[in-house]
Amino acid sequence: MNDLLTDSFVSDAKIQPPSEGDVEMGAPLPRSNSDMGLEAFNKQIQEVEKQVQKVSSLLKKLKESNEESKTVTKASAMKAIKKQMDKDVDEVGKTARNVKAKLEAINKENLANRKKPGCEKGTGVDRSRMNMTNALTKKFKELMTEFQTLRQNIQDEYRAVVERRVITVTGTRPDEETIERLIETGDGEQIFQKAIEEMGRGQVISSLRTKQGCSRPMCTLTLVPLVLTDLLGHGSPSRSPRRDPRQH
Repeated sequence: MNDLLTDSFVSDAKIQPPSEGDVEMGAPLPRSNSDMGLEAFNKQIQEVEKQVQKVSSLLKKLKESNEESKTVTKASAMKAIKKQMDKDVDEVGKTARNVKAKLEAINKENLANRKKPGCEKGTGVDRSRMNMTNALTKKFKELMTEFQTLRQNIQDEYRAVVERRVITVTGTRPDEETIERLIETGDGEQIFQKAIEEMGRGQVISSLRTKQGCSRPMCTLTLVPLVLTDLLGHGSPSRSPRRDPRQH
């Protein structure tokens, strides 16, 4: 899904406006939408628009769930939120792949449609098809970029959580490489569980709150960002400037 977030995804789908020399002068306008295939085309566009709207709704839900995760105080509630976020992320991935495939198919049909009389490159029918396809492709890419931004924000928060946990357990601040390794291997969770077993749950949570200024019980975000990583990027999380945990 990396290509969903690249400029090439849109540029591959986008057809540049034809130059004057490419326009078929005097090409007859279609007598009806159905004659030139626009009726079927419009139905395809409407179907994709519904899917794009679904992605938009899921993105809104994920944002709301992330905000809710910052205020919950019970482990059971956090578990329920994470489960719902996992479900929503999976649905975004499935829907986004479907949208991408349909947009690619529509673009191929747009090119093939130019072979029909009255639908040549630069005609009114051709421009209508290209403009509608390009507009929908742009909207879809913007949603995917917004999704990536949300994912990155949650990753940054989780990176700060892991850093606080290491400081609580070891008394020292880990370097960036150590934090990345703990996130990639999942040891950030294991080291925290081990601390709870050895020090006691109350002592660990109290330490996290007082020493690092964390207002969230167990800092709540757990492994949600690693789930988000799967849709829009594979491999190790991208490196980005980390926020100072004391700012939370």
